[in-house]
Amino acid sequence: TPASLYGSDAVAGVVQLVTRRPDFDSADTGVAGDVYAAYETVDDARRIGGTVDTGSARWHASVSGEYLRTGDRRIGGGETVSPSGFEARALRAAFGFQPQQGGEWLFDLHYYEQPETPRVDELVPGFGETEPASSEFFFAPNRRMYANARHQREEGLAGLDWTVSFAWQRVDDDRRTRDFNADERRFETNRSDLYGLLVTAGDSDEAGSWIAGAELYYDTVSSGRRAENIVTGTTVALTPRFPDGSEVLQGSLFGSLSREVTQRMTLSGGLRYSEVEVRLPATIASRATTVSSGDLAGDLGAIVRFADNWQWTTNIGIGFRAPNVFDLGTLGNRPGNRFNIPNTSLGSEHVVQLDTGVRFNATGLQFEFVAYGLRFDDRITSVDTGAVTPGWRDVVQSVNAARSDIVGIESGVIVALTDAVSLRGVLNYTRGEQRIDAGADEPADRIPPLGGLLEVLYDDRGAWQATAWLRYADRQPRLSARDIRDSRIDPDGTPGWAILGGRLTWLPRPAWSVSLTLDNLLGRRYRVHGSGIDAPGRNVALQVRRRF
Repeated sequence: TPASLYGSDAVAGVVQLVTRRPDFDSADTGVAGDVYAAYETVDDARRIGGTVDTGSARWHASVSGEYLRTGDRRIGGGETVSPSGFEARALRAAFGFQPQQGGEWLFDLHYYEQPETPRVDELVPGFGETEPASSEFFFAPNRRMYANARHQREEGLAGLDWTVSFAWQRVDDDRRTRDFNADERRFETNRSDLYGLLVTAGDSDEAGSWIAGAELYYDTVSSGRRAENIVTGTTVALTPRFPDGSEVLQGSLFGSLSREVTQRMTLSGGLRYSEVEVRLPATIASRATTVSSGDLAGDLGAIVRFADNWQWTTNIGIGFRAPNVFDLGTLGNRPGNRFNIPNTSLGSEHVVQLDTGVRFNATGLQFEFVAYGLRFDDRITSVDTGAVTPGWRDVVQSVNAARSDIVGIESGVIVALTDAVSLRGVLNYTRGEQRIDAGADEPADRIPPLGGLLEVLYDDRGAWQATAWLRYADRQPRLSARDIRDSRIDPDGTPGWAILGGRLTWLPRPAWSVSLTLDNLLGRRYRVHGSGIDAPGRNVALQVRRRF
């Protein structure tokens, strides 16, 4: 139920990540941990990290850290793409406790930074280009800081289960850029501070569960830009990428219910109402504007167990996505040799979604097949204005000009061949059509081709585990007009590919594991459709892990 539970940005689905929480069930204080180190040959990547947990049944604390440094990537065929290496570091600290009066408190802090990361597709020539778009393009730095304080209480006020959560997130998206062979270097500082409050109440019993809640978010954006002449050393202030001081306010009320109506049927449904207001201050490129949007999102689903091992599922949902600061106010270079100008007259996108499928689960065999379809109306898309910049970038602008129809299938199977050997297969396919303004229908932007995975796994619950795989994708000749102009995509279509790989894991002791991974064994040169860089070539990776 993404539409009702997760808001306007969940129009096409949700990937939910649940932060790891230490688990101690003794009254005595315990300590547990995990440390690892890894190396990969394809880009000279070195990774180290670890976690230390301590606590008891009443309290817990956790500290985690990771450091990664890669060199330039060696792609299939042996060529090295430069610059493509980067450095990353992350840290997490969490503390939770259960006071005497009941409930639980959790305080969580996250930090992640990439100090200087190259935008590879800007720094190497793309399809149809004899020279790169930029001589310099680095995110310097990309940084995210996150803090969350959460209180949960079961059977609290009115006998309900309550959660109150307050969170803050800061994202820094600073950049250093210079068009190819230009004398002007540009420095950008872009920052977003997001504050959020979530309150939910719910209850559950043997027949089902329900949850209702309210959300309130406030986001403020600061942005600056200056130019430096690399010959004279002089600097001047420029109009920033985003209107400096932009604000977004969003409030939502929602509810979701799941109920077993018969022994073989469970129904679920939800509804959410959201109000979004975006405030953009005046700039040289655009006037001061306030854009307000209010709309409903909802979903309805059913699970029918029509045999002991079979299920039929179906879901229908409606949603919307309000335009944000990026959509409304961006001024600057975009991927694919484009330059975006603001449009403060955008409205919301709307989507209707339907999926249906069957699942089979029995000893030795699991199977799933799901078909889905989405209809996007008023989709925000980037259109060519016909102008070009002095650096020969196409000037584009975001408009509510597209309608898209997307259909596809997702399928998977797991077969136990013996007690130790199993086979897993995945096959996915998506097809999209779009129409921009009153133009003719064309393939939708950046739709992936038919692709999947075939994998053989060995695990006898002993000291050795092994897996071998074949990953594959068909060619994708169905390109939109924008795809054909995009220097990251072959205008004749992305070729199909298939690669072989495998992993051997040794468990010499319960706390130790050593894994050796071989990927793209034949060194094939290929590119995932829409990516700005060819995929890694032949790679050998070694990881050593110790748990305590």
